[in-house]
Amino acid sequence: MTRIAVIDKEKCFPQKCGYTCIKACPGVRMGDKTIEKGDKGFPVISEELCTGCGICVKKCPYGAISIINLPSELEKPLHQYGVNEFRVYNIPTPKKGVVGLVGPNGIGKSTILKILAGQLVPNLGELKKGNWAKVLERYKGHEIQKYLEGVSNGQIKVAYKPQEVNRIPEVYKGTVGKMLEKVDERKIAKKLMKELDIAGIWDKKLSEISGGELQRVAIIGTLAKKADFYFFDEPSSFLDIRQRMNVARVIRALGDQSSVFIVEHDLALLDYLTDYIYVLYGKPGAYGIISSLKVSRSGINEYLDGFLRAENMRIRDHSIKFEVKPPGSEWKSKKSYSYGAFVKEYPSFELKAEAGELRAGEVIGIFGANAIGKSTYIKVLAGIEKPDEGDLHFNVRVSYKPQYINLEFDGSVIERIDKEKNLDRELFDLEIKKIVEDLFMKQVSALSGGELQRVAIAIALSRNCEVCLLDEPSAFLDIEQRFRLAHLIKRLTEKKEVTTLVVDHDIVFQDLVSNRIMTFEGQPGVTGHASKPMDMKDGMNRFLKGMDMTFRRDETSKRPRVNKPGSQKDTEQKEKGEYYYDLS
Repeated sequence: MTRIAVIDKEKCFPQKCGYTCIKACPGVRMGDKTIEKGDKGFPVISEELCTGCGICVKKCPYGAISIINLPSELEKPLHQYGVNEFRVYNIPTPKKGVVGLVGPNGIGKSTILKILAGQLVPNLGELKKGNWAKVLERYKGHEIQKYLEGVSNGQIKVAYKPQEVNRIPEVYKGTVGKMLEKVDERKIAKKLMKELDIAGIWDKKLSEISGGELQRVAIIGTLAKKADFYFFDEPSSFLDIRQRMNVARVIRALGDQSSVFIVEHDLALLDYLTDYIYVLYGKPGAYGIISSLKVSRSGINEYLDGFLRAENMRIRDHSIKFEVKPPGSEWKSKKSYSYGAFVKEYPSFELKAEAGELRAGEVIGIFGANAIGKSTYIKVLAGIEKPDEGDLHFNVRVSYKPQYINLEFDGSVIERIDKEKNLDRELFDLEIKKIVEDLFMKQVSALSGGELQRVAIAIALSRNCEVCLLDEPSAFLDIEQRFRLAHLIKRLTEKKEVTTLVVDHDIVFQDLVSNRIMTFEGQPGVTGHASKPMDMKDGMNRFLKGMDMTFRRDETSKRPRVNKPGSQKDTEQKEKGEYYYDLS
């Protein structure tokens, strides 16, 4: 059996605890060098000497240590970042079509993309700079050998879209057009700009465009290169549903003639895009293992079920379930909150909102394009913005999580949470802290986007309120985190008898969490119209009809799946007016 020891350096504070792990280790007490002080002050655990007793794990006051027994049949890691640090096992093989990588954050997906794209030479667990000669020797006779040889000697050309597109303006200081002209080897950049609805930003500086525009520019820059293999790391971030589907169609078309690898957390998009998937499992932040290649539909269903058949491996102690039919329009509630119609005007944008009623105990999903007034609407309900016409008559206690999170604080996560004055501490301790307790000792300033999102959501859900407003809560979260969050929101909304409004672009997430739907229509950046809340079926049909999209239910998992445009199922559902999914 292979035993690994991992120390999360962001949670490890040996100066504060006085090296509790070293003092508690039975091996150290017997004179062995099982745990020692390292050169950088952090403890170093010898995986050869460790007996796996787990005492250091239990005694560590910050939860920084993991001792894990791995299956003995695993070879040495493909790559390991350092002593007692994250490692990934196995390597996927690129092939023609679109191949997806699915798994939680911190499990090695981006690491795998960088290795396959030639940006990271794997070190095979030797804790030093990787060497291609050793890598090729390791995989001699394997299917992946020819590909690795081509990448290492430059004979295979790759195009890679990174996850962190916000860094692009730091590298390219000029305009969108100038950057794309440099990489447009296929002479398709201007055509793709039109297809992805950003033709108007050609002459804008990269530093002046929005996150969604920057994402699409990065995707176009990748597509425009002449390459043998294309890699896309989280292409849906910052995009609304229409933009995601437009991006999906151009990447899908590329996959019909080339080899594409993609990492994506929007399950509907991943399902629509991919022919095959690899599932990554293990312990986030500690190790990741890559499964065998699976056909997309069955692979996603196995991932949702939590059991990988070919590996005979249970990767989760529960299955992710979907409702067969949408919730009915009837909702028995003792309390409701009415609000009036209003208008909010800006110099170049106007939002008109219908009057409506919110019922205690229900979640209302909000759909609409970017720049069409969803966040403005939420800010008006939160009292941050005032309407220019109309009167809300909305005198309720509100908890608000904004789209763009700012938790500037000099201290740890738990210290920041403790500063909240309106927190229901009992509810937090019993129901909510489990989604953030692994972050308690981390400094707020060191949190990643997904970690920052989890903390902001936990605070918003824990406040004493009558209405909870969550603006894009699924952003930066992985698939499993989104599902857990959806169930938590729904359960707490019913338990607290509050109303929760959720703005989000992930249809699968909204399908799990929502009781009713609101749609926003209009012309992005110019006018927006907010509907009153509608039942799930009517709201989704109205929204998807405007998108010219239909969904069906997977026969096994019951998850929503996008129908291919013009397919028999797509045509049949449009004729019936059942865009959400066929109820017959």
